[in-house]
Amino acid sequence: MNPDAIALLQQQLDVALSPAPEETRRLFHGRGRCWPGLEHVTVDWLQGVVLVALFREPQASELADLKQMLMTFSQSSTWQQSGAHTLLLQHRYLLESTTEWLLGEEVDEWLITEGGLRFKLDLGKKQNTGLFLDMRYGRRWVQAQARGKRVLNLFAYTCGFSVAAIAGGAEHVVNLDMARAALSRGRENHRLNEHDLDRVSFLGHELFKSWAKVKKYGPYDLVIIDPPSFQKGSFALTKDYQRVLRRLPELLTGQGIVLACVNDPAIGPDFLIEGVAHEAPSLRFEQRLENPPEFPDANPDGGLKALVFRMVKVQLVDDDPGAVDLQQ
Repeated sequence: MNPDAIALLQQQLDVALSPAPEETRRLFHGRGRCWPGLEHVTVDWLQGVVLVALFREPQASELADLKQMLMTFSQSSTWQQSGAHTLLLQHRYLLESTTEWLLGEEVDEWLITEGGLRFKLDLGKKQNTGLFLDMRYGRRWVQAQARGKRVLNLFAYTCGFSVAAIAGGAEHVVNLDMARAALSRGRENHRLNEHDLDRVSFLGHELFKSWAKVKKYGPYDLVIIDPPSFQKGSFALTKDYQRVLRRLPELLTGQGIVLACVNDPAIGPDFLIEGVAHEAPSLRFEQRLENPPEFPDANPDGGLKALVFRMVKVQLVDDDPGAVDLQQ
């Protein structure tokens, strides 16, 4: 993060806030490796709050230069016209993900909007704020698909998909996550949007010990799988994702749809496409959702992978009893 890179970051922020987005958006995505020297920097616009995150420890001189640039930028006309009032610097490379309040009054929670829906975020005390901004198109897709459907939201976190599904007219959503505090925030997010909580269930359980509970609420028209890459003691993506995939046929209706996601730059979409073909051959790959334009990536397979699969009918081919024909 040399002086030229820091100057480039200031230029990018000046463009991204001219004018400021009306809703929450990523302003700068260095992790897509499109900006040399800034590969470990992201900047998010949280509607008045600007959150700068560092994913690798900088040298002391680099950190000082970055802070000086940010404070100078906070005095610019672009900043003033944007309505920004708070500037945070989060050190994601530290175990505690320590956050510095460079400007503005310290608050623990903050309300934002996305697609007209409201969400409550955590500021300064947790590694993640509570809403993954790169999944914006995924939530929009779920909202468009959800009308009249029974939805299963695995690894639900703060229930962003659930909020989108109920907003789209889902009949019922089942959210499962072992982090009960995250589900409590999900319940708050539904209340913020004045949703009928009788149409939403929250299961605070570890998935692989809870298949019976999950099946009890099914079958489902739509299953969403958005796991962490690694969760100590409960989930390792490359080992455990297959265990989820092979359960899908017994969870889905005959016309069921799956949104399966991976957000590990080292793992491409073939991991899911081949995994589903092997573990759940009654599902057919349909499409990969685009990522929002504010998340450019030098490697198209390096960013978020959100893939749609659909159940197909299996029929015997008349002239060969041993063959099958897959039809939607």
